[in-house]
Amino acid sequence: MTAARALVWDGYRNARDLGGLPTPLSPTGTTRFGRVARGPRREWLTPAGRQDAVRWGVRTVVDLRNTDEHGTRPGDHGTAGEPWPGVTLVHAPTEDPTHVPFMATCGPILDSPEYWAHNARLLPDLLRATLQAVATAEPGVLVHCSAGRDRTGLVVTLLLANAGVPPEHVAADWAQSVREVAGRRDHTDDRQSTWDEEQVEVFLAEAVPVAQEAAADVSRLLDVVGLDDGTRLRLRDLLVA
Repeated sequence: MTAARALVWDGYRNARDLGGLPTPLSPTGTTRFGRVARGPRREWLTPAGRQDAVRWGVRTVVDLRNTDEHGTRPGDHGTAGEPWPGVTLVHAPTEDPTHVPFMATCGPILDSPEYWAHNARLLPDLLRATLQAVATAEPGVLVHCSAGRDRTGLVVTLLLANAGVPPEHVAADWAQSVREVAGRRDHTDDRQSTWDEEQVEVFLAEAVPVAQEAAADVSRLLDVVGLDDGTRLRLRDLLVA
């Protein structure tokens, strides 16, 4: 990852600009900087961090979390509902914890890209609405979930692959988020919060090919969620035009 892609916003971690990645669809040969960023829950941003984000260009936040995840946690510097002047907050969850088939299939693998294709198949309306929210948002867009790894990883994989970024680069961006948050109990409370570097690399050896496969299969996945051609084009142009 280039230094230019890493976003240093006070209080934040695991935040990156989606610009600077190779794609044959862009006249510059890379995705555009300053259009879409990925990150974890925005409550980690300090007031200074929010100013950092606005200086980067944040105008829209697309929050992928479920409503019951909006409560405060120890160490938070803000709340989900806190006004952010000049920034539009959009709630666009990709999951439904009350959906029995989804939880039965995806619950055990929610920290792995194995669940992505199932998410598209079982909850297409939610994922389609999420992508439509990004497509119609005012750039720059911050896309975030809780850790900024799994749900954000799914959405960012679809965005980057749709913009022509090769699967190996898409998967490498997802893997960077795994490395950023693993072993950090202050950032996530799932099994990866206890992992050391060796455990991370063992997991990635198996999971990165799955993420690459999802990126390579982007057209079919977007068909599964029923995303129309116009929205696909707007999402592509957001990153390459």
